[in-house]
Amino acid sequence: MVTVQFQARVKNGVIQIPRKYQGRFGERVHVILKVETRKGMTHNYLDSLMANPVKIKNFKTLTREQIYAR
Repeated sequence: MVTVQFQARVKNGVIQIPRKYQGRFGERVHVILKVETRKGMTHNYLDSLMANPVKIKNFKTLTREQIYAR
């Protein structure tokens, strides 16, 4: 496996592979993306989960009494 590292901008959902690396890849590649965040910006995972909750089939919420039962 050949590994290269470069920085690129995403334009319309497309990442341009630098010209010097284009001949090194075949049809299939393994891609890992790391997103750079701007300084001062923080990502609140709780806000993300609240906005996009995980849906589980047949999930039943607990009542207050069930939560605090000992």
